[in-house]
Amino acid sequence: MLENLPLQSLKHKALTIEGYSRAAVQSYWRVPELKIGFDMGGSPWSFMGTQTFLISHAHLDHLAALPVYVARRRMMKMEPPTIYLPAEVVENVERMLQAWQRLDRGRMICDIIPCADEDVYELSREHKLRVFKTKHTVPSVGFIVYDCRRKLKAEYRGLDGNKIRDLRFGGTEVTEEALTPLVCYTGDTSPPGLDAHPDILKAQILITEMTFFRPEHRKEKIHKFGHMHLDDILDRADRFENELIILSHLSTRTHEGQAHQAIQNRVPKELRERIRLWC
Repeated sequence: MLENLPLQSLKHKALTIEGYSRAAVQSYWRVPELKIGFDMGGSPWSFMGTQTFLISHAHLDHLAALPVYVARRRMMKMEPPTIYLPAEVVENVERMLQAWQRLDRGRMICDIIPCADEDVYELSREHKLRVFKTKHTVPSVGFIVYDCRRKLKAEYRGLDGNKIRDLRFGGTEVTEEALTPLVCYTGDTSPPGLDAHPDILKAQILITEMTFFRPEHRKEKIHKFGHMHLDDILDRADRFENELIILSHLSTRTHEGQAHQAIQNRVPKELRERIRLWC
């Protein structure tokens, strides 16, 4: 496989998380089994095969590689990709792609979907997408991907199969939709982004940010610039129901070894065992 960018990978149950994230450098993620990716500060060659990307905001370290990705899919004669973007940035992103179309002398075709807080989309028969608002220095959103199944309504459980069949044939709706939050991605955000929807802290896998961790880092300044501190994670320690919590987007002004040590020293064991520092 051609390797052109740093890429880590982690398997959790049926899902694989691939990606890389450092503040002001690049952030890009993919979940191959769900056929989606998050953000595109860089574009590993292997990501080209994933048709749908969800972009949290338009800072360069999260969006700069979009023209590269779109052009590669065209070059390899793949279908145009689908890109979900905060509604406020769509016009400028389209202008960017048009500019690159002239510079590259190749068509930059993709299906851009503007999205906003509380929007819900059907990604496939099995998966739905919910958008929630985050708090950053530019328009930003986060995403929750759900497993979508049909289950028997409570009032019909316990009936035998023939009775349920008769009800169906009679036009009675005996099932209801059951949504299970699988993956949540917040992108860059200050603490309100973690509190924007109850399912953020219930998703099987949570990918969020922890840009700063040192005691001397001033939280009020960190929050002003739309980021989070380790303390913000600790403030919610008893609320995380996630099986796996990926903390990413570490500042390049700090060393990853020190961040690991801070987590080891300060995070309660029950929560620490579910955390993976991604850097």
